[in-house]
Amino acid sequence: MDDGKQLYVLRHAKSSWEEPELNDHDRSLAPRGRRAVQALAEYVRVKGIKPALVVCSSARRTRETLDGVDPGGEQLIEPQMYSASAEELLARLRQVPDATESVMVIGHNPALQILVLRLADTGHALPDGSDLEAVRRKFPTGGLATLSFEGRWSELAFGSAELVELVRPKQLL
Repeated sequence: MDDGKQLYVLRHAKSSWEEPELNDHDRSLAPRGRRAVQALAEYVRVKGIKPALVVCSSARRTRETLDGVDPGGEQLIEPQMYSASAEELLARLRQVPDATESVMVIGHNPALQILVLRLADTGHALPDGSDLEAVRRKFPTGGLATLSFEGRWSELAFGSAELVELVRPKQLL
């Protein structure tokens, strides 16, 4: 699998609503979110997940998720990721250099959920217990989807990837 690429899609961990005067962009992680990030960091370490590139929203809760998980690699904080749609996320991923074997995207719903669904949707019926069916129901805060695909980042398209695994913080805590 020489041309195989890995895409890790991580939704920020649970954010705090204790300071309602803060705008959405500036909300930090809640205590539950910090615990989830610790569990995710251990999972990423044990599984050997080491993306070459991490593209992260500029929102405080996504940056705190990135800092806590600490996956390594080149890390880019990109303001446009905060409000990006699934189509805009796909367009951003298509700009990744083809030599890059793995990318982690850290961002927000609904765009991340839609991105995972569209990348991995084959148009076929799914068994109730499948990870893709679980994503259809909910892509939770702190959820980490691992997708794989063959080819170039510039050719990444809806329906071209396989959802290899979905991990929820609830499973890890």
